[in-house]
Amino acid sequence: MTKPATPTLDRVAGPSDLRQMPDRDLRQLADELRAEVIDAVSQTGGHLGSSLGVVELSVALHSVFDTPRDKLIWDVGHQCYPHKILTGRRDRMHTLRQGGGLSGFTKRSESDYDPFGAAHSSTSISAALGFTIGRDMGLPTGDAIAVIGDGSISAGMAYEALNNAGAEGRRLFVILNDNEMSIAPPVGAMSSYLSSLSDLTRKGPFGGLVAVAEGMEQLAPRPVREGARRAREMVTGLESRGTFFEELGFDYIGPIDGHDMGQLLSVLRAAKTRATGPVLIHCCTVKGKGYAPAEGSADKYHGVSKFDVGTGVQSKAKANAPSYTAVFGDALTEAAARDPRVVAVTAAMPSGTGVDRMAKRFPGRVFDVGIAEQHGVTFAAGMAASGLKPFCAIYSTFLQRGYDQVVHDVALQGLPVRFAIDRAGLVGADGATHAGAFDIGYLGALPGMVVMAAADEAELVHMVTTAAAHDAGPIAFRYPRGNGTGVALPEVGEVLEIGKGRMIREGEGDVALLSLGTHLGECEAAATLLAAEGISVTIADARFAKPLDMKLIGRLAQSHGALVTVEQGARGGFGAMVLQDMAAHGLLDHGCRVRTLCLPDRFIDQAAPAEMYRDAGVDAEGIVGTVLAALQRDRKVVSLQR
Repeated sequence: MTKPATPTLDRVAGPSDLRQMPDRDLRQLADELRAEVIDAVSQTGGHLGSSLGVVELSVALHSVFDTPRDKLIWDVGHQCYPHKILTGRRDRMHTLRQGGGLSGFTKRSESDYDPFGAAHSSTSISAALGFTIGRDMGLPTGDAIAVIGDGSISAGMAYEALNNAGAEGRRLFVILNDNEMSIAPPVGAMSSYLSSLSDLTRKGPFGGLVAVAEGMEQLAPRPVREGARRAREMVTGLESRGTFFEELGFDYIGPIDGHDMGQLLSVLRAAKTRATGPVLIHCCTVKGKGYAPAEGSADKYHGVSKFDVGTGVQSKAKANAPSYTAVFGDALTEAAARDPRVVAVTAAMPSGTGVDRMAKRFPGRVFDVGIAEQHGVTFAAGMAASGLKPFCAIYSTFLQRGYDQVVHDVALQGLPVRFAIDRAGLVGADGATHAGAFDIGYLGALPGMVVMAAADEAELVHMVTTAAAHDAGPIAFRYPRGNGTGVALPEVGEVLEIGKGRMIREGEGDVALLSLGTHLGECEAAATLLAAEGISVTIADARFAKPLDMKLIGRLAQSHGALVTVEQGARGGFGAMVLQDMAAHGLLDHGCRVRTLCLPDRFIDQAAPAEMYRDAGVDAEGIVGTVLAALQRDRKVVSLQR
């Protein structure tokens, strides 16, 4: 399909060019910008629907505010593609989410127009208030504008920031981008409340919603009339009550049509001119706006692979094996079928975590709490305390947000919450912000916590079954993004012995590789390469990071010249726990040389996962190099090709 002409966009080198354009050109610019986003993402994949929904808003904000002096903060950052194009990065959009290319999120090191990185949700208002304090204390910065999605405002941190900003009373701007959908359809009372407010912009000023309330006041019994009066006052802001946001100290403007450039410009200009304190502008948009395949999709094309612009068909390689997420979802559904006490909790990611599969069969036993990981963890803890068997399915990077609750509400009370940790290890195009690098260490530090890692999809089935059967305390199992290895899946999972590893292959005593997780395949590849060096390799799958199988580890240490641990996690994780327990058992006092291979002490930017692990030195070649160094041997085979 021929790329559309973009004569107006071609005149834009940066936001200052927008401020010289008449309003009619800005409308044309938005149309061309939308086409540019579609074309760029069709070549790279990425977060399409959310970016299409903020095209007009991006143009209006940059034309009204003096960026980068004024600080524009996107929340979550995956709506920032139009922003990137307008801020001097248009010629690099073909590198989006690629190795060495543009990040899929805002990133401070990438541009002065990205004042605050945002890849996790609900941080923008807090950051904007921080910039506001800096401005008011004399630092050379202008206004702060937080653009927060309707899903992001469901998280507790956003409420904390609204409360603080309202109390401070300082001039700042919050743009609530309300598209009635974050990733999955929104849930919760705030979503319903925003929908009721949004009805005003769909039906005209104080449209049918208020008419119904006024009618009820006239016709209904007294208790209902009083409730209707309060509802009308809440919606309109008239008489003694304002909107929720006004009660927190914000001037509330809206709802306004986020695709009406004239309305956006007039409202933003008026707010900028007149605001003396915090202002919230409620902006209604459509996720996927302007691209029919996205608007018609169930998830509004939230995240896409490369696709054909004309048809919207995404180019996905045919998988040779099911994804780990799908295997977990199916195994969880079967566990739920066997035990009516099994329930699932997710934080706005039912399809991303695979619990949507269980929801189709047992809809009353799957709970989506919205973008609220802290609440989700404690909610699961309450379920466990009641006698249910909750599986709390949250990505590794997002579970970090609920860590205090994991410590105090789950581990300290010894409650049997089952943590299903998807996206363990390095995740590819989403980069450092979404890497599941730290869960082994932060969970392994907790007394009574059991931590497992699946080496393949069959092991994952066993670990779901093991977790369902484990009532002695909290238990977690981790698995990566992507497809499995293609092994046969068991019809029914086995209950694994807690803290028991397994031998994969026996060598002759040169070196033992102790693997945790799906890098078992890299260990097997490294063993083949090491055989060419004349080195015999034993391979064991630890299965458990905690408790460790010290009988197995002791055997490996006492019968091999070197022991190398291999994991898809950061320093302070599996290898560190092995070293500590070996020291406690006196296994470091003589003989075996122990090395730990883990992710380096730095964040790793986006690329294909294999490239990221190669960069980290945690791949078959990295294992070979570590083994040779431990054995103090020079490499004989110069070219190591798999």
